[in-house]
Amino acid sequence: MYKERTDRKGRHLRHGEDQMPDGRYRYRYQDDNGLRHAVYSWKLLPADRTTAGKRCGISLREKEGQIEQDRRDGIDALNARKLTLNQMFSAYLDSRPELKPTTRNNYRYLYRTYVSETLGKRKISAIRYSDVRQFYQQLLTEGTLIRQKDGSTVRGRPLKFGSVHLIHTILNPVFTCAVRDDYIRKNPCPPAMRELRKTCAHSGERRRALTVEEQGVLIRFLKESDYYRHWLPMITVFLGTGCRIGELTGLRWCNIDFHNGFISVDHTLVYRRGSAGIFEMHVSTTKSLSGVRKIPMLKEVRNALYELRERQKWSGGCEDVIDGYRDFVFINQRRHVHNPSTVNRAIERIRVSYNKEETELAEEEGRLPFLLPHFSAHTFRHTFCARLCENESNVKAIQELMGHADISTTMNIYAEISEAKKKQVMHRLEGKIRIS
Repeated sequence: MYKERTDRKGRHLRHGEDQMPDGRYRYRYQDDNGLRHAVYSWKLLPADRTTAGKRCGISLREKEGQIEQDRRDGIDALNARKLTLNQMFSAYLDSRPELKPTTRNNYRYLYRTYVSETLGKRKISAIRYSDVRQFYQQLLTEGTLIRQKDGSTVRGRPLKFGSVHLIHTILNPVFTCAVRDDYIRKNPCPPAMRELRKTCAHSGERRRALTVEEQGVLIRFLKESDYYRHWLPMITVFLGTGCRIGELTGLRWCNIDFHNGFISVDHTLVYRRGSAGIFEMHVSTTKSLSGVRKIPMLKEVRNALYELRERQKWSGGCEDVIDGYRDFVFINQRRHVHNPSTVNRAIERIRVSYNKEETELAEEEGRLPFLLPHFSAHTFRHTFCARLCENESNVKAIQELMGHADISTTMNIYAEISEAKKKQVMHRLEGKIRIS
């Protein structure tokens, strides 16, 4: 005759449940592969109070319910409890053979620097929304632990919102991969980033384009400077095409069609660590298929490139051959291609020199100086798109000229209208809206 099984309080125990001599409750079960497992708890039911001195926790019935829910949803909870975020990141990279070497190296560097020593060591099944939210906030306010060559760790500097968002773009697909592999039920990253974005909406630095006035003083300074004038053709093409820095430094003379007035963008130049650990120049495909495009040349761009070509006829062209590509347009005084760091350092020197000269001149003339803000080569791309948005209403045309794969990038990130343009729009509305 069947004898009902009960605990020490006389309560019915289900199939697979029992109470051990030390008072703990145990639930034994088989997984889908026939392997036996067990979970334990000091409480049978959620409302139970534990004996003094015993650690509290989730009740046995709650654990059973979670196991059954995981089974119904196809969640591989057992392996998820063993899998760390670091291991999941490695698995994610292995599943993405299409990633470019530069992108793969950047992902590894950022992850190793900011994630691997902290959140990366946690079991992926134990990472919740609040953990990711706290991690992002800590990066903003305190920095993260960075492992040194001697094995020790130090606290790095706090990051800006843009840098934290870049780390998010790496973590988000890793957790998405874990969801698709049935290790976890939800991706905790998107809601954490949404909340962080709300917090930083008014305090974070906003990327902005150069104004028309700032563009003007920059070009004028370069034209009048004997020391920096050789940078004028490159900066003119930057501002007149909106090319990414790798697309511009990778341009070859065969990409310049003076007869039809087009610049063909079909590859990019990257500066990345090679197999020997040394940074090298390599030719790669554009950021996306949309990056392959033809850009009509403005008159100023055509003149700048023509002048540069004539100068190189007597000074000599590029000496570099990179992955079989030769005859690059923009070269330094030693006839080698530029790397991004060199270009951005030159831009900063130009800005500092202009500001110093303008400050001294303004002091002599008794007026406030018109100073240039900090900007980089990517600011020129941002500026070109801003000028397009101020003067062109066809967003699809802007997207194609910029080489954006997603039109939301054009709409949400680059479509900034200057204050002067806003005033013009409102001025045209005068008398057309009946508001009184």
